[in-house]
Amino acid sequence: MKSFPPQVIRSWSLIAILLCAWGPNAPAEPVAVRHVEGTIHGFLVLRSEDGRVVAHGNQVTTRTLFRFKDGSIDDETTVFSQRRIFQLVTDHHIQKGPSFPHPMDTLIDCRRSQVTVRSLGKDGKEEVRTDHLDLPPDLANGVVSLILENIPPNTPETTVSMLVATPKPRIVKLVASSHGEEAFSVAGSSYQAIHYEIKIELGGVAGIVAPMIGKQPPNIEVWILGGQAPAFVREQGPIYADGPIMTIELASPVWQDLTKSGD
Repeated sequence: MKSFPPQVIRSWSLIAILLCAWGPNAPAEPVAVRHVEGTIHGFLVLRSEDGRVVAHGNQVTTRTLFRFKDGSIDDETTVFSQRRIFQLVTDHHIQKGPSFPHPMDTLIDCRRSQVTVRSLGKDGKEEVRTDHLDLPPDLANGVVSLILENIPPNTPETTVSMLVATPKPRIVKLVASSHGEEAFSVAGSSYQAIHYEIKIELGGVAGIVAPMIGKQPPNIEVWILGGQAPAFVREQGPIYADGPIMTIELASPVWQDLTKSGD
């Protein structure tokens, strides 16, 4: 899912621009809107002097980095394309430090159908495992929130795939369903966020046994601002297997008052 942020390509806010004319007795007048701003997506091409295309940019890179107070880090860098559908290219997810009982470094390379997992063995030494897997085209590692932003509000249920490293990599299903809208406010203004609940389906024998032995992963809750420029608002759920429930949400900036008394 997990980026905001960062992750990140995100919707651009509408900006009202006021221009002031400088000069004596010159009145300040607002500039009329001629082109409404909104969510922007584009692809760059590099042309030579004679107009030939010598390179093109058709991929987006997002990064979500959390630095814990105990020195741990949760660092995920995702590369994907968005031509008609979201298509994962690579996802590199690192979790290490005291906050993670099982540190992990997982690299998914969809171009090579290859997954490399670096983890610590029982003897404390690093183990590296590389597997070649048939990775599904709907793999959602690193882009879950983006997918939710692009689901039509009236869609009852959406299913995508996700790779988990345990440390042996396996594919699970994420089933996202809408649970209506919930109100929140920013700076005194009220908004509505679509509440999604994501159920993790393990599949196979594990999917049957897990609920019986209390190992069924908890659901993940995500809130997305709807409208013409959808945006991530909040997420609740574990950030690693068997981990505690954590909340990821937008942080409000705190501005330092630099005004000095007497100035």
